[in-house]
Amino acid sequence: MTNVLNITSSILGQPWRWRALETDTRDPGFAPDDLVTQLLLARGCPREELEAHRSPSIRGFMPDPSIFRDMDKAADRLADAVQSGEAVTIFGDYDVDGATSAALMILLLRDLGLEAKAYIPDRLMEGYGPSGEALVRLKSEGASLIVTVDCGAQAFEALEQARVAGVDVIVVDHHKCALALPHAHALVNPNRLDETEGAAHGHLAAVGVAFLLGAALIRTLKGRGYFDGREPPRLLDLLDIVALGTVADVAQLKGLNRAFVAQGLKVMAQRRNIGLNALISASRLTRAPTATDLGFALGPRINAGGRVGKSDLGVRLLTTRDPQEAADIAAELDRLNEERRAIEALVQEGAEAMALTKSNHAVIVVAGHGWHPGVIGIVAGRLKEKYGRPAIVIAIDEHGVGKGSGRSISGVDLGAAVLSAKDSGLLVAGGGHAMAAGLTIDADQLDAFAAFLDSRLAEGVARSIGDRALLLDALLAPGGITPALVEAMDLGGPYGMGWPQPRVVAGPVRIIKADIVGNGHVRAVVAGDDGRTIKTVAFRQADTALGMALLGAPPHRKLWLAGRARIDDWGAKPAAELHLDDAAWAE
Repeated sequence: MTNVLNITSSILGQPWRWRALETDTRDPGFAPDDLVTQLLLARGCPREELEAHRSPSIRGFMPDPSIFRDMDKAADRLADAVQSGEAVTIFGDYDVDGATSAALMILLLRDLGLEAKAYIPDRLMEGYGPSGEALVRLKSEGASLIVTVDCGAQAFEALEQARVAGVDVIVVDHHKCALALPHAHALVNPNRLDETEGAAHGHLAAVGVAFLLGAALIRTLKGRGYFDGREPPRLLDLLDIVALGTVADVAQLKGLNRAFVAQGLKVMAQRRNIGLNALISASRLTRAPTATDLGFALGPRINAGGRVGKSDLGVRLLTTRDPQEAADIAAELDRLNEERRAIEALVQEGAEAMALTKSNHAVIVVAGHGWHPGVIGIVAGRLKEKYGRPAIVIAIDEHGVGKGSGRSISGVDLGAAVLSAKDSGLLVAGGGHAMAAGLTIDADQLDAFAAFLDSRLAEGVARSIGDRALLLDALLAPGGITPALVEAMDLGGPYGMGWPQPRVVAGPVRIIKADIVGNGHVRAVVAGDDGRTIKTVAFRQADTALGMALLGAPPHRKLWLAGRARIDDWGAKPAAELHLDDAAWAE
């Protein structure tokens, strides 16, 4: 195809490149199916798997759960508990992945006739993961089996205390593991260093691992004759919860994760889960949720409880049978999410000021006294986006102990680096996965820790930044940005981490009018050579080169605009708009 657009340096100073062969949708012979095929191929889908990826199914991507180490052992122990009616507690993390993992296990066990309890540690008082004190207390309260979900892979001391106390613990996790593993009855984690076949599924969120354990449990009980001619529970009915946890934990949407989300959204559209139904209403969604809604509307509200000290609200919401209780919890989470936004803004301001002095570092590490530990992960993500490099934000308490959360960029394994820093004695605790990590640190180790990360990750960060370009999928005239185009591109989804939302280029265009709206967003109406106009939005760009170019573009100068075509359904009739990532002068 003839190259009709070659941007080597945009307004934001980056080159534009095509993910694959340039797609010019201005050609009247171009069909939507051609675009979907191109989107799939550009995201690494082999040609022979095109049909499977057009409509990802669980059957098409589901592995045999038994390929994972300790999976059968965990399923056998859970089956014993179901058949004997044991007291089981599900110990979850306080984020969305932890809440959905715990809810999935509780709902499945309930369908199997066993009422399990949930325990979610208080983020502010107890910190991340299982403590020995909590596990021993649960044993004293009657639990003979504890299943930790989205945590436990590094809980050496806690699990040893549980062993001594005589309680069995099954660990279901996905975080990076050390070579040595903590003592547990079973430890199911695709990121165990001794995994073989299961290692291919290291991108699963914990809720995905829990789903596989659920499948293994049902199979084990079926083999024991537990169902006695009756139908086993439909595990697929819980895919709405799996989809939410997978997207909210920013897991890569490849392979099985794509099937989880694609099929989970279909289940969610039926609004079977009482709590999710209430949360969708509280989020003011008037249509079936999309993958974007999971990450930006539903997930943050589930997270809000854990961030501001009410850690169990998410699990309670997802497992309640009472519509009124669901409505009350959803309303509370919505209120807490607003409170979280205000807290986040204060921490963001302080972190931004510090980051200005660290922008030449491979990893941005900022720390502040009195920062709320419940929002540091969100702030780290914003710093990562702004500076294009890994960022860690640390909240230091009155005792000089810091709780940190980090977010990484593609190609830089932050979780492994944090685990290595812990093994080197720089951290009290730490771990995570490639794109995110958490840690505990003594304040006097901050400088040494930052230097360690710079030394370890500088080469990878430099390589990632050097390779960075704005990747494009299609070229179109402004009038080509329509709801039909957005619907066609959606057929290549679901989109998310590792399966990026399509980015299109529109132009050349003139700015008809532009202004600042909301919290530093730039809204602009642009027109193509044919006079057709579209609305564009550049979020949080008012004080950047992009925002200033949109606001100050002379009437005679034309621009190419790069961004993501979305549906604006606020009006009486849905319309398409372009959410801008960058722009380039057309002449």
